[in-house]
Parts: sequence; C-alpha cells; structure tokens
Amino acid sequence: MTPVLESERLVLRGWRKEDFPAFAAFYADEERTRYIGGPKNAWQAWTGFASMPGEWALNGYGLFALDRKQDGATVGFAGLWHPAYLEEPELAWSLYAGFEGKGYAVEAARRVLCWARDRGLPPLMSFVHPENLPSQAVAKRLGATPLPPTTLRGEPRLRFRHMVPA
Repeated sequence: MTPVLESERLVLRGWRKEDFPAFAAFYADEERTRYIGGPKNAWQAWTGFASMPGEWALNGYGLFALDRKQDGATVGFAGLWHPAYLEEPELAWSLYAGFEGKGYAVEAARRVLCWARDRGLPPLMSFVHPENLPSQAVAKRLGATPLPPTTLRGEPRLRFRHMVPA
C-alpha cells in the first residue's frame, strides 16, 4: 500500500483511476515528454499508468501522485522509479502543464528523500537528459552531486547523486 506523505504545500499519495486523464494528457504532450521517451498514445499511457501501483507492489516503493493542498489539483508525480534494468532506484519527478516553476518538484523530491532515508534506502540518484535544464536545476537545488554522464535507454543522461537528508 502506498503511504500518504505531506510537505508544506503538497500531499504525496497513491494513484487512483481518476488520475488517468491528467496522466494521459501529460504523456500525449510532445513538449512535456521530449526528455522521457516522447509522447504516448492512450494505450501506451494506460500501460505506464497501470505500472505506477505495480511498482509499489513489486518494490515497496514507487512514484507518488502530487496534489496541491490549497485546492486538491494534481500537479504531477515524484518518487522512486526502479525498473529491472537499473541497479538502484532513481529519484524522479515530472510536473503537469501549468505547474512548473513553483518549486513543487523540489518540495516533493525533498519529502521523498526524507521518506527514503527513514526506510533505510541508500542515497538516491537521478538521471537527467543533458538538454533538460529545468530538471538539472531541480537536482542542483536539492544539493545533488554530479556524477559522470551515462546512457539510459539509448540516450545520453547526466547523473546526480543525492545526499541523505539529516
């Protein structure tokens, strides 16, 4: 079962079926998905959406849906992503259109880092496309240390190691 976490402005929670339309709209947007594999049709989006609770069942952690406390709007998702081809979980985040530039990704990622620490997970890493300047800024605001670049799913990626919060 997905825990419910809170930060100053956000509720980090498990996924509900009614979250799918916003998720599908995000993945249909070529601009929003250009650094994470490109747009997906409705079937592909559903497959990705269904994997969200599946990751929690398989790994005991995963990505949270992010709701803004002030009005309940779902602003995106953040948490741990750990497909079988990665040696360790990645701290990941994505925001839906209109919610970027407000600090939600940093706030959610910080909360996830504390939760991961309390669960005994090691320091986390993030992969960021070299052209994705907003996500690089999030990693830097989190105090992550740059590591040598790598390749992920056949594309270049910058790697960042996050510090374990005190």
